[in-house]
Amino acid sequence: MNLLRQASLALALVATLLATGCSTVATIGKLEDGAGAEANRMWDRWVEGEGDIAVATTWERKVKAGVSAKDVEEILKLVAVERNMRDVGTLPLSKELEARSGKKEPVLTVYSYCSPDTARKMVDFSPHMAAYLPCRVSLVEKADGLWLYTLNMDMMVKMGRKLPSPLKEEAMAVRNTIYEMMERASKGEF
Repeated sequence: MNLLRQASLALALVATLLATGCSTVATIGKLEDGAGAEANRMWDRWVEGEGDIAVATTWERKVKAGVSAKDVEEILKLVAVERNMRDVGTLPLSKELEARSGKKEPVLTVYSYCSPDTARKMVDFSPHMAAYLPCRVSLVEKADGLWLYTLNMDMMVKMGRKLPSPLKEEAMAVRNTIYEMMERASKGEF
């Protein structure tokens, strides 16, 4: 299966190069080292998710049993303070739905964080990056418990055009903070 996948990817690459010519080759030369490996990981997740692009472009963590939604929220805020990220808002969607219907809803809360200086530099580098602001971590209650979801930050840092220094290091710091938030909150590590 892996050999078949590699052959398919190679054929797709050759077809793309033939169809788009020199501009594709020129673009590939501007990408971060390892961009292809990250694209392969996303492809694998897309296939595993049966074509669900959200599966391919996000990270998720199951929250350990016994860790409450309040614990998760406190840990996210704690890591943000430790790593100098700004808490820029919380959207308690499940509470809003409960207020509208009067019925208990499974937890659905979106937490937003930002590094204003890095955000400005990223948008100056690529205005389209504004669509990804601010960084969000969502807490979702499913039948098997609480889950955390966030954008796969490796797409921005490892898969696109080469980021100039010091923007690359700042973007990696934001990526590492979001990753740490997910890890610590999912394990209940204060």
